[in-house]
Amino acid sequence: MELGISSFAEITPDGLPGKAVNAHTRMQQLLEEIKLADEVGLDVYAVGEHHRPDFLISAPEVVLAAAAAMTKNIRLSSAVTVLSSADPVRTFQNFATLDLISGGRAEILAGRGSFIESFPLFGYELDDYNALFSEKLNLLLEINKNEKVTWKGRHRAPINNLGVYPRPYQSELPIWIGVGGTPASAARAGKLNLPMTLAILGGPPDRFVSFSDIFRRSAREAGHDVSGLQLGINTHFYVAETSQQAADEFYPPYQLLMNRVGRERGWSRLTRDQYEYSRTYGPLTVGSPAEVTEKILHFHELFGNTRYLAQMVNGQDLPHEKNLKAIELFGTIVAPAVRKALALSGETKVGPEDKG
Repeated sequence: MELGISSFAEITPDGLPGKAVNAHTRMQQLLEEIKLADEVGLDVYAVGEHHRPDFLISAPEVVLAAAAAMTKNIRLSSAVTVLSSADPVRTFQNFATLDLISGGRAEILAGRGSFIESFPLFGYELDDYNALFSEKLNLLLEINKNEKVTWKGRHRAPINNLGVYPRPYQSELPIWIGVGGTPASAARAGKLNLPMTLAILGGPPDRFVSFSDIFRRSAREAGHDVSGLQLGINTHFYVAETSQQAADEFYPPYQLLMNRVGRERGWSRLTRDQYEYSRTYGPLTVGSPAEVTEKILHFHELFGNTRYLAQMVNGQDLPHEKNLKAIELFGTIVAPAVRKALALSGETKVGPEDKG
């Protein structure tokens, strides 16, 4: 199982048209985090695309290209690329360029996005939310498989036997589908035989097993080899030397993030009791190295996933040095323990329903 990190690169907004000192500092910190993740042997680092003041990254490909020049082995992915409001031609070109810079380490994790700011920003209608993603994913897959493309849709100008360049270093760019709470998205990923990453950010993890079942069943019904399907699980994550230290250090920035987003979506305020309940019974992967190792292995038992992405949170109440320490512990203690446990159990890449 691959083990990696995802980040939205939370930031305290500068609130200025220029002289973005906070943004500059956070960008340097993010690059340092990716470099460390590579050095401690993690497999993937993924950065999210957002178009709002509290998240740093609107151009994942640019950030990942800078990271590519500083790293050697780690795979570099978006998490997610908001494909509904992007141009698939430009998206492919940017990630193909990243692939050439990195020597074949680029990936696209495409999704519809959990925020809607990009739609009015780029002139799209929210009423076309689903149709935009389906159509643009179709075009992106076509470009990925063919040097020259002929294509016609409703939401973009047609392409008539035109080449899209540059081509990537890999034979094809890995294109994953990011799924939150929509079963139809899981079914689409399976039908298209595309790897899927399932974000589990609230509620009991076993409640999401149905998504992995839908994913595999749709692939099987479409005639694909289910044993080769890749499935990623993504949860919020923080590790420290002791359980109490991890809980105390992560709670302030996590509460700030969840309550800020919650105000926009009508959620009730997160309390410490709810936080602790999610640490114990929910998806929140926060604790000592032994605790987070156990939880990652529990996810694997539930889902048979081939990748785990630890979504880390940065904030003014969690110093950069603490996140660096968490990355170090993840790479040097947790990851080896997970890999050893899976090797001893005879890990397989198929889901629980397909074993035996």
